Amino acid sequence: MKTGWERENRVHFDAIVANYDKMRWDYPAELFADIFEYLGAGHKTALEIGAGTGKATTPFLKAGYDVTAVEMGANMTAFLLDKFQEQANFKVINAAFEDAELPNDSYDLVYAASAFHWVDAQVGCPKVFRLLKNGGVFALFRNNPVQNDRSETHDEIQEVYEKHYYSHYKTDKRPIKISQMQYEDFLKPAEIYRGFRFESLEQYGFTDIAMKLYNASRTYGADEYISLLETMSDHRAMSEESRTVLYAGIKEVILKHGGQLKIDYIFQLYMGRKQ
Repeated sequence: MKTGWERENRVHFDAIVANYDKMRWDYPAELFADIFEYLGAGHKTALEIGAGTGKATTPFLKAGYDVTAVEMGANMTAFLLDKFQEQANFKVINAAFEDAELPNDSYDLVYAASAFHWVDAQVGCPKVFRLLKNGGVFALFRNNPVQNDRSETHDEIQEVYEKHYYSHYKTDKRPIKISQMQYEDFLKPAEIYRGFRFESLEQYGFTDIAMKLYNASRTYGADEYISLLETMSDHRAMSEESRTVLYAGIKEVILKHGGQLKIDYIFQLYMGRKQ
């Protein structure tokens, strides 16, 4: 029975490091500012779970944090070491978070950017709690692409997905389509579970819970958008033949409607404190 955090699935991106770094989204500056404010002033030690290519690492390094990154992919780890080779306040451990040997009661901040859903929360959340100092913060953030369901382009792209993508998944195992949701929807246990693979930080002993949302958008050319889709684990899990047909259909729709596709994002920040 699949859990969703199988180790083999976590290295989907290790073969596409350069494209992943180029096409994956940057997180809003306001999100990091809110983490800094929530943490409070003072020198900080931080642990990043699933650092990838460091898309969420730089703001903490620039703010003077000592960052230890845990990254399972060998190629991602090499990329991080090269990218931050001038940073004396950075080090990386090449391991799965569950296996990494880390000192308890040592970190002011443990965070994960679009990565914690790969961790078994029943193992990962208690471990985070142990690693944090008293008063330390667990910060989880991710992006949620949202579409205007009345868009003709979106409707036609969904037709392509119905034909070439959803046939890859059994009916009861289809990835959830995200439409425009209200703020309170993201507070529901079902939505927290979808994004982070557990229902609440409270159940693991965290207090002073905070949730914030941030709106952003980006416009992609047809080839750019296909390159972005290539960094999505559910797409990479498909056969090469299926992906090729799917991408060709999506590209055709985008070119038909002017060659560009605007995607709106809701970035989600979820934080708790160890008291």
